[in-house]
Amino acid sequence: MRKIHVIGIGAGDPDQLTLQAVKAMKSTDVFFILDKGEEKDDLVRLRRDLLDAHCADGTFRVVEARDPARDRKAGGADYSPAVVDWRSRRAEIYERLVADELGEDECGAFLVWGDPSLYDGTLGVLEEVLDRGAVAFSYDVVPGISSVSSLAARHRTGLNRVGRPVQITTGRRLADGGFPEGVDDVVVMLDAHQAFRQYLSGEGREGGDMYVYWGAYVGTIDEILVSGPLDEAAPRIEALRAEARERKGWIMDTYLLRRNLD
Repeated sequence: MRKIHVIGIGAGDPDQLTLQAVKAMKSTDVFFILDKGEEKDDLVRLRRDLLDAHCADGTFRVVEARDPARDRKAGGADYSPAVVDWRSRRAEIYERLVADELGEDECGAFLVWGDPSLYDGTLGVLEEVLDRGAVAFSYDVVPGISSVSSLAARHRTGLNRVGRPVQITTGRRLADGGFPEGVDDVVVMLDAHQAFRQYLSGEGREGGDMYVYWGAYVGTIDEILVSGPLDEAAPRIEALRAEARERKGWIMDTYLLRRNLD
């Protein structure tokens, strides 16, 4: 039966690749890579660099396919249906790749940025492919170092404080619902609109009691880090984020927003 590895490759630093990941890569016959367009060519290049560094020439094949576009403007009640539609179109591509490019006794792999279990859709897409029943395969998951772990390490801080919970959420959820009840440490991912701005001081808001640890392209040569009281750090983050997005055409950033409990 066909087998597939879903391999977490870390947040960008090649040194974050685990020994387990390298072992799985060496046992792979076909690597499937989704091309996200010219602006994100460096994401494809990083994956190819990892293969060149850890897999012998002639022992594997690389098959690329274009990642389907997602409706980034969909919001509110339209957001979840837009994501479901995008994942279904991805599942069609995965199904074709596995059926057409992977032999019955071969092993394929998807190299997943960060960790496959944290805000990545690969596992859900593969389950949808299996549910369709047109192609059969088994798969396993190799964990990777997430951007959240890398962010905390680069800022030399813990994600939670003694006896206190931490919650991981998205910028969309933070903007809509604010801080979760009973939580003072929130990791925010996928924040295209910088929802932290709603916590700046003024008009009765609590920005003066907020501290932020922010990072973009964490673990790569383009890494940018900012930390400090939110009121002081927010203008720097906004300026650096805008400049980086203009220069590269895309940005991946994550931040820890923390209430001051003193």
